[in-house]
Amino acid sequence: MSYKKFENTYLNYLSQHKWLVWVMILTVVLIWGYAWTLMKEALQYMGPFTFSAFRFGTGTLAMFIIIGLLGATKLPKESTKHLVVVGILQTSIVFLLVMYGLKFVEAGKSSVLLYSMPIWSTLLAVIFLKEKTKTNKVVGLLIGLIGLFTILGWDIWVNQTPGVILGELLIVLSAISWGASNVYYRKKLSHLSQLQVNAYQMLFGTLGIILVAVLIEGGEPIHITPYSIYIILFTGVLASAFCFTAWFFLLSIIDMATATISTLLVPVFGLFFGWLLLDEPITWSITIGSFLILFGIFVTTIKKRKST
Repeated sequence: MSYKKFENTYLNYLSQHKWLVWVMILTVVLIWGYAWTLMKEALQYMGPFTFSAFRFGTGTLAMFIIIGLLGATKLPKESTKHLVVVGILQTSIVFLLVMYGLKFVEAGKSSVLLYSMPIWSTLLAVIFLKEKTKTNKVVGLLIGLIGLFTILGWDIWVNQTPGVILGELLIVLSAISWGASNVYYRKKLSHLSQLQVNAYQMLFGTLGIILVAVLIEGGEPIHITPYSIYIILFTGVLASAFCFTAWFFLLSIIDMATATISTLLVPVFGLFFGWLLLDEPITWSITIGSFLILFGIFVTTIKKRKST
């Protein structure tokens, strides 16, 4: 079966069974939320950059098996340089910074900070894509930024260490890089299949991660155990390859606003699993800041839905 025929058949089936769409959304956000605790625990077995190399190396292999089976490996040559840029922004920078930041910051708080990404996407789209700024979008952005600084600001004065501050700033930078990759994708690669873009950007991004891992952590020990293999396979195959593939189909069925709003559940599950599995505390600053970030993103995406 050709790639286009498979895609159309699957999309038609999902369109006729709406409950499956919501099952898929819940599955994706649950996997992504749980993956944050696994990413934190992976640091007990290997360096953060080494783990990222294993994770996305596994994810890249899985992605190319998928697009190979679907006959979707061929890309226009002129798109290669743009895919390299997206790969560096979305995979290399984001996950190198996130994994290093996780050495100092709880998994739950890290997920909240990273999923401030839609706020930065909105701000960068205004600057580089010349999107018009409407009242609801500005209000949502300001609410989200207040929430972000609530999480960072309150804890600075309460048992805060330079390492934690550094980790939080690195994760915020990773969210900005992710937002930048979204804007660059819309500007340069939106005409391509998102499934293909995910596969190739992950490939180029993984090469960057491997280079950093070899240079910085080349001599460090790697502890291979059944549990560390489980972490790599889960985050590589499920959290990366499967979830990105599922996300491609979801974006073809539901509107962008609904899809974006659904990702707000990821940090909620990240905080929950961090508390449940890693005994990470949920403080008032995290609770209030998280609520403000999620509400700010909600306001922003609601305006996007109205403008479409």
